[in-house]
Amino acid sequence: MGQVLLETERLMLRQLTMADVNNLAGLDADPDVMRFITGGRATSRDTIEDKLLPACLACYRRYEGYGCWAAIEKPAGAFLGWFRFEPRDGGPPGEIVLGYRLRRSAWGKGYATEGARALIRKGFTELGTQRVIAETMAVNLASRRVLEKAGLRLVRIFHQPWPYPVDGRDQGEAEYALSKSEWEQRNPALAAAWTDHP
Repeated sequence: MGQVLLETERLMLRQLTMADVNNLAGLDADPDVMRFITGGRATSRDTIEDKLLPACLACYRRYEGYGCWAAIEKPAGAFLGWFRFEPRDGGPPGEIVLGYRLRRSAWGKGYATEGARALIRKGFTELGTQRVIAETMAVNLASRRVLEKAGLRLVRIFHQPWPYPVDGRDQGEAEYALSKSEWEQRNPALAAAWTDHP
């Protein structure tokens, strides 16, 4: 099992390992999970094994505390999906991208918000994160609600080329963001507790 990053009330977030190939392939095989990503097209096992997982492992080595984290349900130990919390290639220092992908069985239960909030808190209090950003399709209202519940606010709607035919693509992408100062203003007790931490 990969190194554990953090635990919440219901989740454990740990590093992905090469043993997660089946977990990731099963997740990406669900057309509903992939609806707003590839139009429902599955990610091949070879792509996961040869490209995606090695890239995740390299990120752990390059950026301590950041990367793509398997979301494990407590106490059963079930794989629910993953959260991404890592620097964007070529992005400003301290700007971190938040993302997630969860099994359909985990939808609507607050897991995405719970994991996102925990990562944001860790980023701002322990990892030196200065700004968190996230992007989702403008028509993906469920994902947008999660980002709003996690404290991010809508910055802009924009359009970019997309390699897959996805319904609603013409309505563009929604970019959300949250700065450390905004988070501290909304969470003074948490920010003060960490400042006073020995």
